[in-house]
Amino acid sequence: MDIPQNTLSLLGMLLTAYLIGSVSFAVVFSKLFGLQDPRTYGSGNPGATNVLRSGNKAAAALTLIGDAAKGWFAVWMAQRLELSPLVIACVAIAVFIGHLYPIFLRFKGGKGVATAFGVMLAVQPLLALAATATWVIIAVFFRFSSLAALTCAVFAPFYYFFGGMLVWQAHLPIGVALITIAIFLLYRHKANIQRLLNGTEPRIGAGKKT
Repeated sequence: MDIPQNTLSLLGMLLTAYLIGSVSFAVVFSKLFGLQDPRTYGSGNPGATNVLRSGNKAAAALTLIGDAAKGWFAVWMAQRLELSPLVIACVAIAVFIGHLYPIFLRFKGGKGVATAFGVMLAVQPLLALAATATWVIIAVFFRFSSLAALTCAVFAPFYYFFGGMLVWQAHLPIGVALITIAIFLLYRHKANIQRLLNGTEPRIGAGKKT
């Protein structure tokens, strides 16, 4: 039986989003700057925070921007093609999953905070602004980067639906995608959550004091 053309187009869009998400800018910029592979030191996580442990702030900043940009670009591309909210939501999840489980790194990727932010930025810039404000508030008062990121993840769907009643038009599939992303973020940060509960999670700036 022939597969409908629109189904093939959808699968192609999702595959493209996943492959975009699979590009590890932590590894790319580490190689460009002549740094050690981020998977071989620190937390072993190919993300901006671990790249920062190398001492190269430029590489870490570019990693952060790159990881956010790929989340933004995939969703923006789907929006530009005027796809349905359901397809845009699926693209958002696909690019995020690509970062978490990249085919280019044998499915061992980063935690997804920056990519999730990029997705939010494309979905609604004001949502990304609210998430950023939440991160700053939690980080300043509690000085835990992981706690700030997790708080943003949990509150993002609420912000989206609440803003949909006041400022922008909210779509249920995209809200569900944000909830799905939040669940994955919580799962990927399970070790951080355990350290937070045990009181052993390092605070922001603790390394410099040491």
